[in-house]
Amino acid sequence: MATVSLFRARLVLFLKGMAMGVADSVPGVSGGTIAVISGIYEALIDALKQCHPLALKTLWQQGPRAFWQQIHGAFLFTLLAGTLLSLVLMANTVLYLLETYFVLVMAFFMGLVLASCFLLRADAGRWTLFKGLLFGIGFMLTALTAILNPMAGSTALVYIFFSGMIAICAMILPGISGAFILLLLGVYEYVLGALRSFQLEVILVFALGCVIGLLSFAHLLSWTFRYYREQSYAFLIGMLAASLIVLWPWRDASVPAADAGTLVAALLCAAAGFGLILAFSRWARA
Repeated sequence: MATVSLFRARLVLFLKGMAMGVADSVPGVSGGTIAVISGIYEALIDALKQCHPLALKTLWQQGPRAFWQQIHGAFLFTLLAGTLLSLVLMANTVLYLLETYFVLVMAFFMGLVLASCFLLRADAGRWTLFKGLLFGIGFMLTALTAILNPMAGSTALVYIFFSGMIAICAMILPGISGAFILLLLGVYEYVLGALRSFQLEVILVFALGCVIGLLSFAHLLSWTFRYYREQSYAFLIGMLAASLIVLWPWRDASVPAADAGTLVAALLCAAAGFGLILAFSRWARA
């Protein structure tokens, strides 16, 4: 029975990782959002915090088993495996959907974001003026990304490395999309294309930048959640709510005005996204 329960827990965690990968592959959506609503965000941050150079001392003195337990290796490996598999499998699908059904895809993810804000409001506890201020700061921080113009970018490996460092910090934050940051840096299609065609050199350099950026940022996030948990959620909900600006499909002048049929389809997609998050949250926390 214990083995079955462990297998189920690992499978659920793997599927949550896949859901995070799907979210991180779409500009405007954050894998951190999925981590929060599925109830693993704080556990993820705490696990990442343990992956520091001093952990090698445990490896040297106590062996691989103690080292693996200290860094929450089983948790991180299962989640990362699901995320990476999803990113590889979804590369072609995401590009196709964005090119063919851009408005509907954005509407669907707007539904995801709205549902996430609805669910996360309880984590902020009783709302106060200070929490409202933190919400506003988080909202403005994310909203600023909506008015930034993408840079030309570069395919140099050094640039790819630092792009990974910056984007991964956004990927772990609900509301700021790592994929959207890659768009701003001008390397989104290049990195996604590298994943699709298995350009190992680019993938490894980008992944190294992600690892270094993520482990560094995890310490700050862990500290804020430890001492200011409700305030942190108020700030994150603000960031998440502002991502609706980034996701608004008609913000881009190149997107044609919607007719009645498109609006109805967009509303249905948004409702589907909203319902999916409610169902996913109930299942993930069961």
